[in-house]
Amino acid sequence: MIRPARALSIAAIAAGLTMTTLFAASSANAAGVNYVALGDSYSAGVGAGSYLSDSGSCKRSTNAYAYLWKNAHSPSSFKFVACSGARTGDILNNQISALDSGTTLVSISVGGNDAGFADTMQTCVLGSDSACLSAVNTAKNYALNTLPGQLDTVYSAIKSKAPNAHVVVMGYPHIYKVGGDCVFGIGDTKRAAINSAADTLDGVLAKRAANAGFTFGDVRSIFTGHEICGNLTTWLNSTTLPIDESYHPKAAGQSGGYLPVFSQS
Repeated sequence: MIRPARALSIAAIAAGLTMTTLFAASSANAAGVNYVALGDSYSAGVGAGSYLSDSGSCKRSTNAYAYLWKNAHSPSSFKFVACSGARTGDILNNQISALDSGTTLVSISVGGNDAGFADTMQTCVLGSDSACLSAVNTAKNYALNTLPGQLDTVYSAIKSKAPNAHVVVMGYPHIYKVGGDCVFGIGDTKRAAINSAADTLDGVLAKRAANAGFTFGDVRSIFTGHEICGNLTTWLNSTTLPIDESYHPKAAGQSGGYLPVFSQS
């Protein structure tokens, strides 16, 4: 008969061996991962602070989801080339060269700048409701009619350069909580319009990603309540300085929103 103390000791040893085995397996899996993080400001981590000194105006952050994933998993190699302001053409001209046949994991967010995200936000914040709605409709039309072809070109290039990679296309969150409790800021008409633009953009991204055989990381649900004017801790910067960090995820949005979705995709 095994005494209780001895049984507890054996159980503890078994649990420890199990955890050691799991950790070793996790490390072994990560050891075979060659990860390249492409994309725009949302992938670079603009708005999250703690920027890498060698990233210059690209403003790559150690708080970005890609960097956090790298720290947690210690992949065999990690190339972080996402850059603030990047459009589809910038991915092709400046970032795609980071990929090769040995790349096994790729993350990317792109399309918002092509569709005029920054200009649309400026119009909606400073202009009238009608001006905002017009700007949003222009962005939606671009996303629906022009962006698909641009995304197809980028995704095809990724597949060609990194044929063995698991590719995760990250989407964009809703910026505002419609009906949220904000004393200052824009009204619900503008908030709803901006969110609808995000829905249109995410819909296009999801479809093109699926057609390419990629995974789409939808962050809208996990950001619910954490939008500007939301009832939970806000994960997004409102209008702030420097101005390019406005309407981008804070460090909490990268770690609490983007990282879990990417990790599960």
